[in-house]
Amino acid sequence: MAKTQSPRRAGVIGGVRIPFCRNNTAYYDVGNLGMSIRTLGALVERFGLHGERLGEVAMGAVLKHSSDWNLAREATLSSGLAPTTPGLTLQRACGTSLDSIITVANKIALGQIDSGIGGGSDTTSDVPISVNKALRRRLLDLNRARSVGERLRAFKGFSFRELKPEFPGVAEPRTGMSMGDHCELMAKEWNIARADQDQLAYDSHRKAAAAYERGFFEDLVVPFRGVTRDNILRPDTSVEKLATLKPAFDKSSGKGTLTAGNSTPLSDGASAVLLGTEDWAKAHGLEVEAWIVDAQVAAVDFVHGEGLLLAPAWAVPQMLARHGLTLQDFDFYEIHEAFAAQVLCTLRAWESETFCRERLGLDGALGRIDPAKFNVVGSSLAFGHPFAATGGRIVATLARLLKERGKGRGLISICTAGGMGVTAILER
Repeated sequence: MAKTQSPRRAGVIGGVRIPFCRNNTAYYDVGNLGMSIRTLGALVERFGLHGERLGEVAMGAVLKHSSDWNLAREATLSSGLAPTTPGLTLQRACGTSLDSIITVANKIALGQIDSGIGGGSDTTSDVPISVNKALRRRLLDLNRARSVGERLRAFKGFSFRELKPEFPGVAEPRTGMSMGDHCELMAKEWNIARADQDQLAYDSHRKAAAAYERGFFEDLVVPFRGVTRDNILRPDTSVEKLATLKPAFDKSSGKGTLTAGNSTPLSDGASAVLLGTEDWAKAHGLEVEAWIVDAQVAAVDFVHGEGLLLAPAWAVPQMLARHGLTLQDFDFYEIHEAFAAQVLCTLRAWESETFCRERLGLDGALGRIDPAKFNVVGSSLAFGHPFAATGGRIVATLARLLKERGKGRGLISICTAGGMGVTAILER
């Protein structure tokens, strides 16, 4: 009989990212592969991994060209790692890099590998543009044609309107609404005030700027293309400035509260995190900053009225229940700020007795978190949100916070398109 093996602990040894940039600025012509290569190369350099064969490199991107189908493997081959290191490309919208880290951690826990890298990249500058469906069908018919007559028939009725290109979709296919439109509905349902959203956005910029000033990001953010820190960060913003911005989504009703200031901008960037067992880390003279304890993914029926970005409200209590933890049993809360309103809706849902009883099936409300422990060095509203890179940024940030503190526990929560949420627990 095969011997069963107890799960091993997967450690976060550290992570790096390039500065996140507003789209069509510093990285407008780089693309996912170039950003991924730079980020992986920086990780290899920081931890002395040149020529090292790792068990897996898992990376992904939400918006990528068809030529980037093997993104993780191609980036690995240019990173300085041994060419015998495998690469896995995956995608779960805004949760992509957290999911890639979870994938690598699970393989480590099961004893399949001893080390690996998880991460992701995204560009909204170099987006894939394709021919429209009608022209695509004609070209495919032309390719399979075997006679002159069949080739001519492939273009029968051709119109120059068919030359109009197709851009990546920005709306949920099942509702036709953007994430911002959905979040506006959530803000109205949960009565989230505009002033509270602007305050959260201001706090994010203020905390991020302070963290940069004290050197927190010194080796977490590596320069690229002459950029040394996120060009979205606005240390000089204020609640008063944010209050002057007009609604970005609900522009006509007079009740829109989401603006360009309290929503994440379109961004470019990449992140990567090194993971390994304690023995592997020691053998390479490296320190584990934090341990990945657990993770959970959930989904909601947003088509029939549930909040598109509220899935973490379900994922977190499922994960807490497995470990006998309460929502208050954490020293840090890293909650992705896709929109200020989305964060505030999630927090309000956990504080709601009715929601927790009727929707989550709990005995009572999960309760309130300590604001002093929430996104203590800023989050997506200040840094930006390259979709597939945010999870790697958050994991590296939380692991470093736990290392600084010397001990503790942190909660990660990321909402995604498609009505999903990815969450995780880290400990030191």
